[in-house]
Amino acid sequence: MGLMLAFFRAYRWQTVLMMLALLLSGVAEGVGVSALLPLLNIALGPEAGSAIPGASGEDQSEFEQVILDVLAFFGIAPTLGSMLLIILGGVTFKSVFLLLAQRQVGYTAAQVSTDLRLQLLRAILRSKWEYFLHQPVGRLTNAMASEAQRAATAFVNGTTALTFLIPGIIYAGVAFALSWRASLVAIAAGVVVIGLSHFLVNITRKAGMKQTRLMKSLMANLTDTLQSVKPLKAMSREYLADQVLAHDTNLLNKSQRRQVLSAAMLNSGQELMFTAFICLGIYVAMEKFDMALTTVMVLVVALGRAFSYFGKVQKQYQKLAEGESAYWSLTESINAAETAQEDLKGGIAPRFDKSLTLENVHFSYDKHAVFKGLSLQIDAGSLTTLVGPSGSGKTTIIDMAIGLLRPQSGEVLLDGVPLRDLDISQWRRMIGYVPQDTILLHDSILHNVTLGEPSLGAEDVERALRAAGAWEFVNKLPQGLDTVVGERGGKLSGGQRQRIVIARALINQPRLLILDEATSALDKDTEEAVTQALDDLKGQLTILAISHNQAMVTGADTVFRLSEGSAVRSEAASQSGFAK
Repeated sequence: MGLMLAFFRAYRWQTVLMMLALLLSGVAEGVGVSALLPLLNIALGPEAGSAIPGASGEDQSEFEQVILDVLAFFGIAPTLGSMLLIILGGVTFKSVFLLLAQRQVGYTAAQVSTDLRLQLLRAILRSKWEYFLHQPVGRLTNAMASEAQRAATAFVNGTTALTFLIPGIIYAGVAFALSWRASLVAIAAGVVVIGLSHFLVNITRKAGMKQTRLMKSLMANLTDTLQSVKPLKAMSREYLADQVLAHDTNLLNKSQRRQVLSAAMLNSGQELMFTAFICLGIYVAMEKFDMALTTVMVLVVALGRAFSYFGKVQKQYQKLAEGESAYWSLTESINAAETAQEDLKGGIAPRFDKSLTLENVHFSYDKHAVFKGLSLQIDAGSLTTLVGPSGSGKTTIIDMAIGLLRPQSGEVLLDGVPLRDLDISQWRRMIGYVPQDTILLHDSILHNVTLGEPSLGAEDVERALRAAGAWEFVNKLPQGLDTVVGERGGKLSGGQRQRIVIARALINQPRLLILDEATSALDKDTEEAVTQALDDLKGQLTILAISHNQAMVTGADTVFRLSEGSAVRSEAASQSGFAK
């Protein structure tokens, strides 16, 4: 119930419209059923009175008399034709209102999955970098795809249970109006049936929780494995991936089988027990309370339909129980990401005219000290290169410059203003970033450079490609800017991919260009083209590079050599441009 209450609070108006349509549908069905008793008496005719006790006009039930009085009030004669028309009208109105309710359920379910995915996506993108680093990509993918869909399906199952509950209550009300004593016996027995079979719902709930946990693990392992397919195949070690994934997959299969078995047991056992108690109700009505056959026949229809609907309610609730763990897991991920949200706006508008400075910075990763009092300055308009062994903190300096990480003590200053006092969102819009891993989207070169930003056109892309030394090879492609680069850019060479990524960083004309080992995959000719392009950019923007490439080192204005948490500054050997 907690899951449905959460949905109803989030979608109030949709819930009101759905409940109103369901209520009207149930009332319409009840009106149609109410016409059955007069119809049966008409069909049986006068013979019913002599053959069956209680079937004569003098022995009409109170319920039937109420129906006849209502018909008389509206001027409707209790004829065969009028009764059939009332039944047909009831079914028609029921179908119309049920259609409206189910349409609203479908629309709301689609909105549920969309809203959950967008909430998670926005929460993750706004979270702090340290939080994001600890999130397995596979788990986030699973939450976006599987958990969001299962949560929406759980909503559908819950609302479907309501579509069965309302007419079930209507039919139970008709049965009580016919004979409250016989109905009470049957309904009490039905409650016992539902109570006895509730343990099957709990089995399904536990199976669903296990599936949620296993899907997280399976998707995390699958994502990591798919990223390692090439080296695994190259070394003929695919069987290792198979062993890892097969374990979680087999456990998932066992959980699903347990869920299927509990659903099948509920379906078969429930029907048998309900039938037995309906028979009990008939026996009590005719033998103990001496009810007329026509009344008993309508009572059987009403109780049978009521039990059928109540059984469907429990089955839908069982399906809801299977999927509710996915919703709670997804909301937990959203809440955790929102708790880790970084403050991006509201500070001083940034300016980068003088320098970016790290002053007496101390920083540790999980109690492992990276910097102890690091100080360095990156002058505006210069090319600064960071060199040093792996783990010396080069990428950490870049992350601090961007504002992704903050030092435990010390300051990162932009033109003398602490970065924490600036509008970080504006500052990041002044940065072009080229990562070491050149991952492209399975889309056109145009889209890979603009990333779909509508304000950028082909002229902007050409300018950026020329600045990155990529225009010449792009222009020679058969489809030019519309060339699709393939999965992860696989249709291009490593150097070509890297230059496309550099163009992506330059498209918005940044003030600071960050290159994280951006020239590591370039051949000699491509390297010369890119370094010449970067040489042309010197003075127009500030370039901060991590590189062991000799041209990037000798062509820099300043080189910082990092080692053991400190940085040693040295002026470049060549101040006139990149060494040739």
